[in-house]
Formats: sequence, C-alpha cells, structure tokens
Amino acid sequence: MPYLHQFDYIFALGLIFAFLDAWNIGANDVANSFATSVSSRSLTMKQAMIIASFCEFGGAVLVGARVADTIRSKIIAVDRFRDQPEVLMLGMLCALVGSSTYLTIATRLGLPVSTTHCIVGGVIGVGIATLGADGVNWGWKGVSQIFAAWAIAPGVAGALAAILFLITKYGVMKRANSLRNGLVAIPFYFALTSGILTMMIVWKGAPALKVDRLSKGEIIGTILGVAFGVATICIVFLLPYFYRRLKLEDWTLHWYHVFLGPMLLFRGPVPERPSEYTHQVVQDYYRGHLTKEQLAAAGISNAEADNLEQKRAAGAMADPLPSEKGEHHPKGATASSTGSNENLDANMMTNTITTTTNLNGPWYTPKNLWTKANYYFFRGVNHDPASEQTSGKSNPLLTGNLKAMHARAEHYDNKTEYLYSFLQVMTAMTASFAHGSNDVSNAMGPLATIYLVWSTDTIASKAPVPIWILVFGGAAIVIGLWTYGYHIMRNLGNRLTLHSPSRGFSMELGAALTVVMATRLALPISTTQCIVGATVGVGLCTGDFKAINWRMVAWIYMGWFITLPVT
Repeated sequence: MPYLHQFDYIFALGLIFAFLDAWNIGANDVANSFATSVSSRSLTMKQAMIIASFCEFGGAVLVGARVADTIRSKIIAVDRFRDQPEVLMLGMLCALVGSSTYLTIATRLGLPVSTTHCIVGGVIGVGIATLGADGVNWGWKGVSQIFAAWAIAPGVAGALAAILFLITKYGVMKRANSLRNGLVAIPFYFALTSGILTMMIVWKGAPALKVDRLSKGEIIGTILGVAFGVATICIVFLLPYFYRRLKLEDWTLHWYHVFLGPMLLFRGPVPERPSEYTHQVVQDYYRGHLTKEQLAAAGISNAEADNLEQKRAAGAMADPLPSEKGEHHPKGATASSTGSNENLDANMMTNTITTTTNLNGPWYTPKNLWTKANYYFFRGVNHDPASEQTSGKSNPLLTGNLKAMHARAEHYDNKTEYLYSFLQVMTAMTASFAHGSNDVSNAMGPLATIYLVWSTDTIASKAPVPIWILVFGGAAIVIGLWTYGYHIMRNLGNRLTLHSPSRGFSMELGAALTVVMATRLALPISTTQCIVGATVGVGLCTGDFKAINWRMVAWIYMGWFITLPVT
C-alpha cells in the first residue's frame, strides 16, 4: 500500500508525462536505430517498425534497469531529500514536464535532439532549484561522466564505424570479384554481430533472465557459442541461398527456399527466364542517386543540381533527372528493375494520401471509421523516408546540394550490397536493442523515483526499478515509433551522406558497439550522437570531405547544444 496518499496526483501526473517523454523518445530516436536501414533500402518502413517493436521493447525490459538507476541516483544528491521526500517527487515530475515538452516541440520541428540531454538537463535544473549548485553531483561519478560521454561517444562511434567500413570497402566492395569476397566474409560478420548482441544481454546482466550470476567463463562461453552457432547457420543455410540467387541468378527462388540449405546446391540448372518476367534479382540500392560521371553526362553542373534541389523542395520540379526516369542502371540492376523500384517509391509516397481520401458515404459508417482508424494508427508506416529524403519537401538551407553530395560517393555492386542488407537487419536489431536498454532510462528513471517515494516513503538510491515501469516505458517508446517516427527519420539518412547496405551496416554496428560499452559502464550516453558520429565517420571514408552534409550536422549539433540549458 502506498504511504503518501496525499500525493497521488504527483504519481498520476508522473505517469502521464513519463509516457509522453517515452513516446517522444520513440518518435525522435527511432532514427538512431533504423534511419540507416530504411535509407539504404535494406528494410521497408513496415519491416523496420515490426522489428523495432520487438527489439526496443525487449531492450527496455530485459536490460534497462541499470541505466535507469543511474539517471535517478547519480545526477543529484538524493540523500539531501531524506526529510522531505515529497519535494524529490515534485522535482522529478518537473524534470519530466520540462523534458517531454521540449521533446514534443523538437520532434514537431523535425529536430533530432538527444533525449538523454533533455532529462539530464531537467534533473540538473531541479537539483539547482531545490538544493543549489552544490546539490548537483558535478563530479566524475555524476554529471561530468555524462558530459565526457557526450564528447567521446561520437568520436568513438565514428572511429569504430570507419574501421568497419574500411575493412569492408577494401576487403570486399572494391575487389574485382566483390561478390565472392562478400560470400566469404558474411559468416564472420554474422558471428561478430550476433556476439555483440549476446554480449549486451549476458555481459550486462539482464535482471529478467538472471544471467548476471554467470561466471566470467560462462559469459565468454555463451558469447562465443552464440557467435559460432549463428556463423554455422549462415554457412549451412544462407550461403547456398546467396550463391543460387546471386551467382546463378536463379529467378525461381523464393524467400522460404533458404530453409532448404545445402539442397539448393543440387537444384539443377537455372531455367530460362520468361520474357514477361520483369522482377529483378536484387533491387537497385542506388536508385535516385547519380555518380559524378552520370551528372556530367546529363549536363548538370553543381549549381544546376543545387537549383533543382531548391525547385524540388518548393514542389516545382517538372522534369525528373535521369535516375528518376529509370535510366540509371548500375551493376546488378536491370532497366526493368529500376523502373519497378521507382514505381514502388511513388506508390509508397502516395499511400498516405489515398488512405484518407477514399471515403464513400458518411464518416461514421463502419468502413469509413476503419479507414480513418487505419490512417491515424498506421500513418507513420505508410511513409517512405528513403524517397522523401531526396525527393520530398525539405529546407534547401539545410539539405544543400544533395545530388552533388551523393555523386561524390562511389557506387558498389548491388549483388554484394544485397549481402550486407541481411547484415544490416542484424545490426539494426542490435542497435535497436541497445537503444531500448539505454534510452528507456530517460523517462523511466524519474518515474521510478516518484514511484519509490510514493509507495515506500523512502529515497533509497539503490532500490531496484520495478519491471512494470520498464514495460510501461518500452510500450510508450514503441507507440512513438509507429505513430511519428517517420518525421525525424526523413531528416537523417541520405540527407547526411549517401547510404547503402554496406555503409549502413558499418554505421549501425559502430554505434551499437559504442552503446554496448556505455551500457556496460552504466553510462547514459546519447544514442543520437553515436549514430551521427558513425554516419560522419563512414562518410569521411569516401575520401571526399564534401560527401557529408555539414549543414545538417551543424543543425543537429545546434539542437544538442541548446537542449541542456532549455530543459
């Protein structure tokens, strides 16, 4: 039974604003985990949202408790509230109100801010208002550690992602037979990625699974066992499928044939493709993006490309560029495949409109009610951020000359990129799981404090975070992902630098590695900074400083800079 019934309203308001804060975390930080996967076209928006729902919720519930305790107890001296615990309740409520309000405004404006900055700024403000500056733990065990992580996280993530991409670039993508090298490297990459995800669960110690009691030897054995097991599955089932589909271009294969494994090698010769069969072996991951040579062949200068971007942003684009007319056919893609891909993009961009305009009869009829409900609940899934990043409305002051920027990045074989699309799904899942474990603390840490004081009339800083609070936060994050995540996603991805599966894989795994290390240290770093740092690191590996949209990077950093004092 709660001890402080007179403060039931504070607990009720805390639930409301904690939900709003977690909803905004999902709507704003969804780009941290899946913008690269969607931007590189490894996943559709619907696929990304389904995967994110499981991974974000699982990360929040299974491994989110340690970081939530950090937010609650390490920022301010909670012992100073021992005589007046209700003041601490009110302070945490104010922190949630400030953080959720600022996040709502930033999300509406399309500004990808750090949700960690938001709640830490709110808690610091509460500490200064109630206890004075000396009531805030400014030392290395408190705020200073978080400040240092903000500065270090982008650099570490960028360096790790750059190393991964350079190995991939020169070891696989730029080789004469890149597909063969990719088939050899894929099992090692699957082992690495699965090992990192296992490390997140076992090394950190998921309370719900009670694996924090394992010895060091058992932890190492579990990580290596999972890594080698996944690599074995990849060799037995995926490699025969990849060989048959990519090397032999077997057009009769379907996704479920992957379960046949080695039997695919004895399938016999590939039958001749019918003339009416227009589906591609793999999609063109670079559609909509021209190389320097293609820009020059089209007679488009940098200034002209910049003018085209501005016209497109204003909705006055009349004649499409060659890549948008289906005339761009890089290695591994056919003319028919490019055209079908462009039609798919167009359908995705118009899908949202058709779901709201096809209403026959009064709005209150069951059919129309279902149509409207489908629109409001799933409108975020009906968007295609990959196409909207380059052809949708945008601010030319921020996006700049996207065509010229993308032209500076080298295009690789689409068949080899297809291999990395599978890896990118795993890295996206890893990053999403890490994001759920790390960022659930931003909203649930203050709520845990409010609940602790309200239910026990104590301020013990080491009390465990109740599982229902983590479930509550994880659910709110998932709802935010589904309903409004697309808005922030459009401002990242290809608007920062050109994305492809091989690049996105390196970005996501570099960011995930950084978050894994931070979670192990119970350090609530900014996932936003990790993925942006990783994106810049991979973009620099292109070899051209202008292959990165520094305007957008500066815009994002400006958002981070003002977040702390505002909240």
